[in-house]
Amino acid sequence: MRIIAVANQKGGVGKTTTSMNLAACLAERGVRVLLLDLDPQANASSALGYPPQPGGSLYPVLLGEDWLEGKIVQTRFPSLSIIPSEMELAGIEIELARAENHLTRLAEVLAPLRNDGRFDYMIIDCPPSLGILMTSALAAADGLLIPIQCEYFGLEGLAKIVEIHEQITQSDINPNVTIEGILMTMYDSRTNLSKSVVEDVRRVFGDLVYKTIIPRSVSLSEAPSYEQSIIEYAPSSRGAVAYRELAKEFLKRAR
Repeated sequence: MRIIAVANQKGGVGKTTTSMNLAACLAERGVRVLLLDLDPQANASSALGYPPQPGGSLYPVLLGEDWLEGKIVQTRFPSLSIIPSEMELAGIEIELARAENHLTRLAEVLAPLRNDGRFDYMIIDCPPSLGILMTSALAAADGLLIPIQCEYFGLEGLAKIVEIHEQITQSDINPNVTIEGILMTMYDSRTNLSKSVVEDVRRVFGDLVYKTIIPRSVSLSEAPSYEQSIIEYAPSSRGAVAYRELAKEFLKRAR
């Protein structure tokens, strides 16, 4: 199982939208995926029809008070399972900070899943912060997928998450985590700004930037309110086409 953290410390960049829809599109292709909602806001969970439930997240598992297996829930997609989140998970920032292994605890908890053969990928939806949860995800991950919106401030957010990645790799925490790719989101073809941001990012990061670009789309915004992925809510929409293309490109890069 390969673990991919979808992370950006800046909010509103399409991180959760990407996590859940990439997971759904991979599952649609028969890839066995486990979506880990590590954001206490639990948006990825509720968007797939799993509202927060007390004790349903990894919180007690990270504290050594429960088992990982009991947190894995099969979704309506045959190849997609989820470990939901809940607001209580926010408390782990304080609890883990007291432990010596606070940055590697998540990696230790997820280790049994790596080689048991049930899943091909784990997609981690990280919280939009620089706290222990996000750094723990990077410490546990094999790859980092960075979504950024096609706006000026997106460039600042990208610089920061790349810096965090370098700090993780240059330490003993996880020297092997790579940047899986940079995904441009909320692209508006009508504006010169969107085009300019894409050009700037591709000039600096080259092939790390996915060829697939996620458009700004009303259907992508609406789908979570119906507890559906974009391929369920609007299967022929531009958003659905884009995320299916992303899944295809993601798998092609993994070969």
